[in-house]
Amino acid sequence: MNESVRSVANAYLDGHEITEGLLNHLEVAVRAYDPCLSCATHAMGKMPLQVELFDADGMLVDRLTKGGDGKIERTA
Repeated sequence: MNESVRSVANAYLDGHEITEGLLNHLEVAVRAYDPCLSCATHAMGKMPLQVELFDADGMLVDRLTKGGDGKIERTA
């Protein structure tokens, strides 16, 4: 799963901001490793997910959270 997340980040992360597109691609990558989530195709886009981006010094740069209702909120 870590390699899938890394691959998505390398392809879709600009280094400064977590986008909704990146969040969606990460959701797809994570679903591939959980059979319960993979079968829940009717819930696509509604899986609670929080993604945090840290710089090389360990400082939080960005945080994007998707709630179970599908609402996306930037909290950093």
